[in-house]
Amino acid sequence: MEIFEKRLTELADRAKTRCYTTFSDFLNLEEESVFHALHFNIDCCLFGGYDGAERCIAAFGYEISKDAFPIAIVTAEPVSPKFADTLTHRDFLGSLMGLGIKREVLGDIVITDNVGYILCLNSIAEYIVQNLNKVKHTSVKCSVIDKLPETAVKKPEEKHITAASERLDVIVSAVYNFSRSAVKELFNERKIYVNSRLCENFSHIPKENDIISVRGYGRFIYYGPLGSTRKNRLILSVGIYK
Repeated sequence: MEIFEKRLTELADRAKTRCYTTFSDFLNLEEESVFHALHFNIDCCLFGGYDGAERCIAAFGYEISKDAFPIAIVTAEPVSPKFADTLTHRDFLGSLMGLGIKREVLGDIVITDNVGYILCLNSIAEYIVQNLNKVKHTSVKCSVIDKLPETAVKKPEEKHITAASERLDVIVSAVYNFSRSAVKELFNERKIYVNSRLCENFSHIPKENDIISVRGYGRFIYYGPLGSTRKNRLILSVGIYK
């Protein structure tokens, strides 16, 4: 991560000395956590093409606008929807990797009604349009669109869980039906993030609307307590991102 930290610092310094906005490639959760931990001498922020995006670009500069981020949206839809495979995130990502595209130029891949919306750097969008013609065994047609359809990004599915407390390890255990020892191992493996910041504190109490990500399993938003059961266990509300 030392090289990555140096790269971010260089982007911040360049933005400050040359008075223009600089951008990173798309960052994963671990890199976003490093970004949050560093202190820069200029304004900076993260954005991934839509509110709530998991993979984001870091921007450094003054008066940073979301419209200025070098993000394109490529839609990939089956040529014959009736005969198409059921396409998953892994299917789309695998096909893109098969074209020699590096992961850091790709953001989130949002799938709705078997159509993939691929967020990527502007510089790679046309290459994807021209070369991505098959996902799994399904022929697809691609084009660049201005923005994600409102129906593309699904709202998290609300779920009520019961737990002994609002500790983060207890909540993660209840959401994913993990044993406490399994959750402890996830913490030890540095796989749990709160608002894209690495969290290593088992007893951390999340705030309402915090987004908790568990690498390899998904993410959810914590809405807060609703009440308690007759046995004095807490009833908590969360929203699961599907």
